[in-house]
Amino acid sequence: MALGIIWGLISVYAEFDGFSKDYIAPWGEIFIRLLKLIAIPLIFVSLVSGISNLKDISRLSKIGLKTIGLYIFSTVVAISIGLLLVNPLKPGAAFTDEYRSEFNQKYQESIGEKQMAASNLKDSGPLDFVVELVPDNIVGAAADNSRMLQLIFFAFLFGIAMVALPESKTGTVKKFIDGLNEIVLKIIDFIMKFAPFGVFALMVSLLVDYANQITELFVALGAYSGTVILGLMLMIFFVYPFMLWIFTGYKFRKFYKAIFPAQLLAFSTSSSAATLPVTMDRCEKKIGISKDICSFVLPVGATINMDGTSLYQGVAAVFIAQSYGIDLDLMQQLTIILTATLASIGAAAVPGAGIVMLVIVLESIGLPTEGIALILAVDRVLDMLRTAVNITGDSTIATIIAKSENKLIPPE
Repeated sequence: MALGIIWGLISVYAEFDGFSKDYIAPWGEIFIRLLKLIAIPLIFVSLVSGISNLKDISRLSKIGLKTIGLYIFSTVVAISIGLLLVNPLKPGAAFTDEYRSEFNQKYQESIGEKQMAASNLKDSGPLDFVVELVPDNIVGAAADNSRMLQLIFFAFLFGIAMVALPESKTGTVKKFIDGLNEIVLKIIDFIMKFAPFGVFALMVSLLVDYANQITELFVALGAYSGTVILGLMLMIFFVYPFMLWIFTGYKFRKFYKAIFPAQLLAFSTSSSAATLPVTMDRCEKKIGISKDICSFVLPVGATINMDGTSLYQGVAAVFIAQSYGIDLDLMQQLTIILTATLASIGAAAVPGAGIVMLVIVLESIGLPTEGIALILAVDRVLDMLRTAVNITGDSTIATIIAKSENKLIPPE
């Protein structure tokens, strides 16, 4: 990231504008296209795979429904906190009106098309939003990024149908979906290896285009990062301790001391999946959650619970809208909550997947995905922080479930 900033400054002051636009900026565009390319396959196969892997819910219906309900509740709370912070704090307001005008004009055609679609939906009947969730053509929905919620609906329907059928009839499809999911995750791994070059190119392009407003750019990024971090800290120090106190009476200092090694590993790897074995070990041996609860609730959490990631997506979407000078109405912000919550279920527990899921959130409210360029410079650090929040949420819910089932025995 620092190299991108340095090269951008050199380009500005050495008047390499043409060179950067012709030979550097295209690599940033390629990176954005790769993110959009993988978004549709990721959301479909991840959701179907995640839902179909919840077969145990039929055997553990009470625990399963309770677990999923609490995970969805905590995700909605996290997104709501993000929106409640970003709207009054307005980190995107750090940009001048001139910057917003230039940025808006650069993507005027894209913004116009997406906002027109959003406007048409807003002017329709009160239940048309619900109608729009159901696709009449799944191929058309997959081809149109603005209809992401329809694809999510179909993926849910497909996954639930797989769970409802006996495994003897769906085994082949299940293996195919799981294999396809692994392939998609590997493609994301390839894209993330290219990410430093893509971010480099995007930062250079931004700094060259808006060289006279570099100060505003850094102030806005600082305000955005601060808003995300504040939201994550509220989850860590208020929401989760409050949930523990209400539902379990477990002392939060003892709780955080027990899971600190897992939080540290999550912070360093940015991967809930890679941290899962340590999370399970700490929850079982240091918190006192029974093994059967740990082995069910925590893997499900790594699949469908992304509190930190969802909070960041809400803040990022509104920040990008503010940067474009676009005011999001209540319906669009409710769409952010709905889309980010559903997308979190299909979010891969690997580094960088949150950025891909952000593409889905932006498309759902009519914002051009090029706005991601604004936040990529600081995304790695925020990814580390939000992953630590993700596994803290998993551990909190596991503790609550264990207490409700009388399977929480804190060690002496």
